[in-house]
Amino acid sequence: MPEQGVALRRMGFLTIGSFDPADPGPGHETTLEVVELGEQLGFDSAWLRHRHLQPGISSPVAVLAALSQRTSRIHLGTAVTPLGWENPLRLAEDLATVDVLTGGRLEPGVSVSTPMQYERVKAALYPDTADVEDFGYERVLRLQRFLRGDPVTDFAGTEGIEVFSDRVEPHSPGLADRLWYGGASLASARWSGEQGINLLASSVVRSEDGSSDFAAIQAGHLEAFRAAHPTGRTSQGLVVIPTDTATAAQRARYQAYVDARTPRTREPQGPGRLLFAPDVIGSSEEIAAQLWAHAGFRLVEEVAFALPFGFEHEDYVQILTDMATRLGPLLGWAPAP
Repeated sequence: MPEQGVALRRMGFLTIGSFDPADPGPGHETTLEVVELGEQLGFDSAWLRHRHLQPGISSPVAVLAALSQRTSRIHLGTAVTPLGWENPLRLAEDLATVDVLTGGRLEPGVSVSTPMQYERVKAALYPDTADVEDFGYERVLRLQRFLRGDPVTDFAGTEGIEVFSDRVEPHSPGLADRLWYGGASLASARWSGEQGINLLASSVVRSEDGSSDFAAIQAGHLEAFRAAHPTGRTSQGLVVIPTDTATAAQRARYQAYVDARTPRTREPQGPGRLLFAPDVIGSSEEIAAQLWAHAGFRLVEEVAFALPFGFEHEDYVQILTDMATRLGPLLGWAPAP
């Protein structure tokens, strides 16, 4: 096994929350059950992806509100909410409300860019302002200011029988410090650090020089962030599939899933030059060896391992159980009591 780096301090997992569009209830319930299991296994955090117009969770904040009543310890996050679909002021109210309901366990992760399929959806999303909307970093800074409690109006007081605040209510102290940015480029990583926003290093990076070395690119992003914000938090998200207690049928399905996704990891994809991380599959010992050799992993103390898409509930139970009982300890992690 390669020389080990810093022991893993916090281990979480990420799920897309898939469901059947013809009957979405069971899929949402399964997501709640998976996160409940994660808390029982001692995971530090559980994160929900944000999907629009797809059979994946479109409103993670609503699901996290439900989870606030079904969990008591595990931190709950979004990875990530694309702010191009959001009004930062309204989102700040929702996030603060859920943070209050969780007792301060919310970890909101966001990103900015033009929304996916924008030409097809802009008439519905921004019927009057589609051509002037700003999808840049300022959207994140607005959200950060609102979560911090900065004024959003020049009036606070009473009009008639109505009492008004000049800040987002409820206000949840500390929530702004738990804001994360999902950055795929060197510039985004550096910007996050400069703004004091934690960095989510995901399974997709932008190959700005044509390199196909995902780990090296990601390590460069993490180093740039750390140079700008030495005390900031960083987390890495890779698709990790331990097979220790998997059945032969499960192993075969898992390997077929990885094999189908591997070609896109060999070189940058599309005009954005996006490079996808290879999925990590094998026994916990094999996975630990690969992670300790990963230049990006060696620079973080927190992870949110991504669960593969479209698996069955029993598959997620096996994967999460192996992560918590076998893989985590090999990475220096201990489950929360």
